[in-house]
Amino acid sequence: MQLHINDMTPETFLAEYWQKKPLVIRQGFKNFEDLLTPEEMAGLATNEMVESRRVSNKGGVWDAEFGPFESHEHLGDSEWTLIVQALNNWLPQSEALIQCFDFIPRWRLDDLMVSYGLPGGGVGPHIDLYDVFICQGSGSRRWRVGKKEGNTEFVAHPALLHVEQFEPILDIELNTGDILYLPSGYPHDGISLEPSMSFSVGYRTASSKEMFSALADHIIDSGQGEQRIDDPDRPMSKHSGLIDNQDFNRIKEQMLSTMNDTLISEFTGRFLTNSKCELDLPEQKFEFQIEDVLTQLEQQPLIRMGGLRCLYFENSYEQGIVYINGEQVILPHTLVSLIPRLCNLQELTNEVLADYLGNSDFQLLITDWVNSGYWYFDA
Repeated sequence: MQLHINDMTPETFLAEYWQKKPLVIRQGFKNFEDLLTPEEMAGLATNEMVESRRVSNKGGVWDAEFGPFESHEHLGDSEWTLIVQALNNWLPQSEALIQCFDFIPRWRLDDLMVSYGLPGGGVGPHIDLYDVFICQGSGSRRWRVGKKEGNTEFVAHPALLHVEQFEPILDIELNTGDILYLPSGYPHDGISLEPSMSFSVGYRTASSKEMFSALADHIIDSGQGEQRIDDPDRPMSKHSGLIDNQDFNRIKEQMLSTMNDTLISEFTGRFLTNSKCELDLPEQKFEFQIEDVLTQLEQQPLIRMGGLRCLYFENSYEQGIVYINGEQVILPHTLVSLIPRLCNLQELTNEVLADYLGNSDFQLLITDWVNSGYWYFDA
């Protein structure tokens, strides 16, 4: 699968469009084929571990439900849409599509969402707080996009936040292989013109409020931030109700001293590698032995589980620090060069791992990760 961005390079796209303005990409994917069938998607939506929802608009009345769903027959053959979040957690074929957008780092990736709409189906006019590449699969959809400023949102249903009708700056039809890039904050409305599927690759960052809230929990859980203010040389106060500039600076220094690079990188690594949706991990660890893993590696590559997040920091990975699925892992110095390969490659072949196969630390680690379901051999 190869991405074509209107004859422009990824660098040009990032400079001229990323988080600046929408872009219609005609035939961004040549000969695009759906990653799964509607029936397979409906099967995923029966699983309580899979995040799914269904939106309908019958007679102008909006309704939204959350899965799992056993049947959709009562909704008929028009004016409803089925959505499955985090398709990349469940469908290995999703990785090929996501890789096409790897000119944006994976720490920004939210998920791959799939939407199946019947004629007239959609989720209504709304605003997203993330950047998204809406890749049209089978069928066609009409998309209307408005200006970023001056929009009013309202609750159309307890589970649907809509935006008031807007004057479109784009009014287009997407056909198979076309892509619509939308920066965060632009109101948009997509309506299926026929049975159709679309695959949305979304990128987002957490708000400062979300980050600070999670950071507070991390500081508490890790027992950090216990230091208090010491001021043995304090002068006499002449105004008991005053926080003077010197005291204000002491308070600020107390808080900022906790927020050092080590704390921020450790917290951020854990935070960003936590999957927002369930992963298809085994309830109990497998029981592969080191010899099993090494023998199998000679025949086929190890594949990273879909949705498993692995990240490293430029300023700390040479210390052996890598983050996997919300945990900090510290590798011995002999395995430091392995970290970029773990995080940047979806498949680990015998050739990629050749430098480490005889290392006993590596053998233990990779076997543990295989037994945990983090990497697997394609049966």
